[in-house]
Amino acid sequence: MEMQTARIEQMRETSMDGGEIEQRKADHLRLTATEDVSARTGAGWADIRLLHEALPTTDLDAVDLRMTFLGRQLEAPLVIAGMTGGSTHGAEVNACLARAAERHGLAMGTGSQRAAVRRPDLAGTYAIVREHAPTAFIIGNVGAPQLVRQGDQEPLSLEEIRVVLGTVRADAVAIHLNFLQETVQPEGDRHAAGVLDAISSLAQALDMPIIAKETGAGLSRRSSQLLAGAGVEALDVGGLGGTTFAAVEGLRAAGQGDARGERLGDVFREWGIPTAISLAAVAPTRLPMIATGGIRTGLDAAKAFALGATAVGVARPLLQACLAGGDAAVDAWIEQFLAELRAAIFLSGGRTSSDLHHCPRVILGQTREWLAQLGYLDETQAAI
Repeated sequence: MEMQTARIEQMRETSMDGGEIEQRKADHLRLTATEDVSARTGAGWADIRLLHEALPTTDLDAVDLRMTFLGRQLEAPLVIAGMTGGSTHGAEVNACLARAAERHGLAMGTGSQRAAVRRPDLAGTYAIVREHAPTAFIIGNVGAPQLVRQGDQEPLSLEEIRVVLGTVRADAVAIHLNFLQETVQPEGDRHAAGVLDAISSLAQALDMPIIAKETGAGLSRRSSQLLAGAGVEALDVGGLGGTTFAAVEGLRAAGQGDARGERLGDVFREWGIPTAISLAAVAPTRLPMIATGGIRTGLDAAKAFALGATAVGVARPLLQACLAGGDAAVDAWIEQFLAELRAAIFLSGGRTSSDLHHCPRVILGQTREWLAQLGYLDETQAAI
């Protein structure tokens, strides 16, 4: 606890003394780690029940979490979701999480790399990921709003994108769709026209897979189908149920005396599509799906796999573990999470996470109501 308190205080000092970009990144890290920024609307996992099998088909020790994602084998279907970089303490967190990705054979995403374009001196806060995870599957990160002109700010060029992805030797790139966050953020980028065309052009120009990634408000069926048509190779649904960046930006706005942003952050705190619903919406694209948004236990992950997810993404719990206890705490969190996932697969009669795609599931409550009203209930209850 003392370590966590000291690190949070250091981040607070950075957010007060750094430049505009570094300050914003430090604010995001501090607020996400310490404040009440979780959605009060659940991701839907409480409404999903898996059927217990009294006669498992294999031994618990024989449950195999290895899987292939975008052509690379991972030791477990867990992605350390992109959240940090662009500040001194973001670099420290990135290094801690990168070491964990390397030790456990996981994929890891960086936070938005725009800061490294605007401030090349911050590139090292991202490059440190590859230094500490030389063989891990690393997902770079570029914001969709920065692919189009924002006022007098030119869009990121293809060369700039290639340079920042090169700093982490990225295996794939996440194009994050964060227009809810940008709407609330005092200095947000709110021009969206042309983004889909820009993503399509980038998909043709880059020689690596593109993952379209929402950041807490979920992907609808319409959006997922448009993104699939634009050439993205995977979708991170980033649904409502975990950290809500409307709340994060609302707190930042309050700290700046921006009444507009503070009010928007409060009004739109629960805006979005819960993660479980978003998985059902995206499933018909048949693209690999990452379920991010409110994944807190291995059982949550198992329920996401039962709804068709290929992998799950976790951010805030790992950030908090890193700040609280460094490498040892992160290892303990991951090991417990994977033990829970193995148990859920074993008790559902499976041997791999993909076996859960075909296991019986019961859908209750508000999640069932969402699915029924959207016309997805029959297809979701059928085997995926």
